[in-house]
Parts: sequence; C-alpha cells; structure tokens
Amino acid sequence: MRLALYQPDIAPNVGTLLRLGACLGVPVDIIEPCGFPFGAKDLKRAVMDYAAAADLTRHVSWQEFTRHKSGKRLILLSTKADVTYTDFTFTESDILLVGRESAGVPETVHDAADHRLLIPMTEGLRSINVALSAAMVLGEALRQTAGFPKPSPSL
Repeated sequence: MRLALYQPDIAPNVGTLLRLGACLGVPVDIIEPCGFPFGAKDLKRAVMDYAAAADLTRHVSWQEFTRHKSGKRLILLSTKADVTYTDFTFTESDILLVGRESAGVPETVHDAADHRLLIPMTEGLRSINVALSAAMVLGEALRQTAGFPKPSPSL
C-alpha cells in the first residue's frame, strides 16, 4: 500500500500525512510541484520528529510518478466518484491518490486512475479535509489487507 499526494498546496496536511505514513509503515509519494516550499515551517511543525521515519519519494511531475507506479492500481479519492470506499475491495499493492486541497486533480489524472472512490457525506457539503479523507480510506484499506503494523509487545 502507498499513499500519493498530487501537487499538495497545504503544508500542514502534507506533514500530517507523512506522520501518518511513518506511523503505519505506509510509503508516501509527493507529486510536485507543491504549493509551498517543501521545507516550510508549517510542514515541519505537522510532521514533528517523524520525518526521519517517513518513507518519502518526491516526484518532479505527474509523468515521472506514472513511470514509477509499476503496474500497481491507482485508486483516486474523489468527490466525483460513484463507488464508496466502503464498497471497494483493496489490494496490498494499491496506491491511494489524493488531489490538491484547492482543486483536486485535473481530468487527465482523474482519467488515469484505475478506480475512483467516494467518501459518503451529508448532502450539500463539499468535501472532508484531504488528510482526514486519506486517513479514513487508508485505514479501511489496511484493515481489508491486514496491513496494519503489529502492536509492540509492550502495549
């Protein structure tokens, strides 16, 4: 399982998702350009001291990212999808992709996804924060694939 962020534009969300990836043992791909300097103070504050534990790969473009996806399924979280993430069967090799907070993904990226998933929400509301959305869907994907890290014996 991997988590990919398409041209993120809010540093604290990226920091939160890097921390999430580190804690759950899930690699994170950043598809640039980002809407902020990558070493931004907000990013560092959100990732805290988990940065060294994060398995991060930065891609200079969408084209470079697609060259490295190695035939894995690309699963886009989108408000324009018809299938809910709770009705989807995940595999261990899936890449969960979230779009920009301000604009989602362009149609070419939407079309390139193997599957598009929706988080069911109260009617009339636009979207859930991208970091929260990714955490919800990643949690379900890891649950289905038995991909959560094993608890340490001291817990």
